Amino acid sequence: MTARGKFITFEGIDGAGKSTHLSWFRAQLEAKLKPTQAAVITTREPGGTALGEALRELLLHQPMQLETEALLMFAARYEHLATVIEPALERGDWVLSDRFTDASFAYQGGGRGLALPRLNALETWVQGEFQPDLTVLFDLSPELANQRRGLARAPDKFERESEVFFTRVRAEYLRRAAEMPERFVLIDAAQSIAEIQQKLDEVIVFL
Repeated sequence: MTARGKFITFEGIDGAGKSTHLSWFRAQLEAKLKPTQAAVITTREPGGTALGEALRELLLHQPMQLETEALLMFAARYEHLATVIEPALERGDWVLSDRFTDASFAYQGGGRGLALPRLNALETWVQGEFQPDLTVLFDLSPELANQRRGLARAPDKFERESEVFFTRVRAEYLRRAAEMPERFVLIDAAQSIAEIQQKLDEVIVFL
């Protein structure tokens, strides 16, 4: 029987640099897995499917009620799990995702203030006991993240939020990491690219 693949997620506030390191991490992981012939699939949330990408455009650019935002996030996630993530893992492939459910807790919960019991209910409904095998959390102060975002492309509605908003987002990420330390690896995103890649190399060794 083919061994089940693993699901790895990258998380962090906007500007923390997680997306910068994702392609590098994938290349290192592919080199490690080459003898097993397992593929590494890169995806993202919201998105990852044709439906998810359509919902992404709405979620990132259209105003809507907080509850609507959360429901659409989890609707996209259900489709993502059912049509991309679970089939890949069953094939023995590894999946590397730019964000997953921790982002909903951080942004809709911590940032926007949606009650955590509602998010817990949605998480259980959509994914049951399923969680990533590993979550790499890029932690950065909102002040420094704001400086980095200023150098990027035109911001979406989340990236335009205040430092106070991102302080709450960061706090919720750290709460989740403290609650589930067995699957989180915390990376100090204020370090240089070389220092961060060294830390990620250490992560890959133990996968």
